[in-house]
Amino acid sequence: MPQVPSVNGAALRGPGPIDIALTVNGNAVSARVPPRRTLLDTLRESLGLTGSKRVCDEGTCGACTVIVDDRPVYSCMTLAVACEGKRVETIEGLAKDGELHPVQRAFVDADAFQCGFCTPGQIMSIVALLRATPAPSEADVRRAVAGNLCRCGAYPNIVAAGVSAGRRRK
Repeated sequence: MPQVPSVNGAALRGPGPIDIALTVNGNAVSARVPPRRTLLDTLRESLGLTGSKRVCDEGTCGACTVIVDDRPVYSCMTLAVACEGKRVETIEGLAKDGELHPVQRAFVDADAFQCGFCTPGQIMSIVALLRATPAPSEADVRRAVAGNLCRCGAYPNIVAAGVSAGRRRK
């Protein structure tokens, strides 16, 4: 009897779309996606969450970084079907009750963005870092955002914002 291919328990049946269920920013959602659709495309096109940016579409810039089950991932390189049953956090889910997340506030205070295109990915990488390392050093922040490119060169301010956010965490 042939094996039915699967990803995280979701059976892949032919080339057609597959129903997946996941939690995005604390909300249970479902989507019907082709097996090769990326998480980035699912977030942007199916769920209307456009904060994660498509820049390189090959996993080299980090603008599409989101957090999946507490790990930062490039959503342009992650298949949506691989996120079946997982928790996904995007930039849209950080602010609560109209109040910016401490990392978002630190970015504003440190002027850690210029064009802002890389900002969502930078912020999500630092949020993941702070969950693992509540009081990061400059070296920790640099390492956390090493895969996030900033064409404007705002790196010193991004690192300062990450360190500052660690000090002001709720």
